[in-house]
Amino acid sequence: MKSLTFLLLISITIYASAFIPNHTLNKSKQTGADSLKSLKEKYNLSISAHRGSSIIAPENTLATFKTVLAMGVDYIEIDVRTTKDGQLAILHDGSLNRTTNGEGPMKNFTLAELKELSAGKGHHEKFIAERIPTLQETTRLVAEWNKTHKHQTNLYVDCKDVAPEPLVRELKADKLLKNAVFYGSDNFLLALKKVYPKAKLMPSLNKPQEIEDKVERLKPYAFDVRWTILNKELVTEIHKHNIKVFSDVLGLLDMPANYKKAAEMGVDLIQTDHVRKVYQTLLEGN
Repeated sequence: MKSLTFLLLISITIYASAFIPNHTLNKSKQTGADSLKSLKEKYNLSISAHRGSSIIAPENTLATFKTVLAMGVDYIEIDVRTTKDGQLAILHDGSLNRTTNGEGPMKNFTLAELKELSAGKGHHEKFIAERIPTLQETTRLVAEWNKTHKHQTNLYVDCKDVAPEPLVRELKADKLLKNAVFYGSDNFLLALKKVYPKAKLMPSLNKPQEIEDKVERLKPYAFDVRWTILNKELVTEIHKHNIKVFSDVLGLLDMPANYKKAAEMGVDLIQTDHVRKVYQTLLEGN
């Protein structure tokens, strides 16, 4: 009797599974890259992880970069600064105070001195050993990931305090220069273009009246458009110049209603601290 019941249950399971959609059966096997691919197919929208994912791990650390690589993103945004001894390292603030157990301006310290500090301030004690990463450590991590994964992740470089020459040299060494996008002041971006003419520049756009002048002077790959001025008409106008529209949905703006709005307006990329929430909102309707 038990054998008959067992066989009956198997038969019912097999029969029922034939009517379950494939996407439901495969949902547990869905990877970050799968979610990103689905997002592109449905909305043609790209994702940049803002300083990694500071919700899960300390911002601008190798721990958080590893986390968002697995989530599936087009870009990881990093902030590049220069140490006292001319090394390139990743830190958002000019000061060490907020994110490390050090104090004072980063530029007053050598790389060796910075490596003595914890970059896990304000996070779980398991991150106490996290250090301020160098640009080279970051590029090597991303490059190694790209070697073993079909989906390629690129760098969104916020040029905080760095000269164009060493920046270009280090990105080129790990073959991440070609597809990186560069954010910074207009003057810096012009200087970068002289060093690397093919650089994908992304100047800020704070008002529509700036478009013509910046297109003429900078020949941008994308505009980093202030969210509060974005609308469908502005997106269309920028696209007429064959320029992409990137925008930050950060802080209080980082919410489902704005992910949907970005998709509806035809924005090319949003930068977020909540990568998984974007996928849940736009792909799962949550």
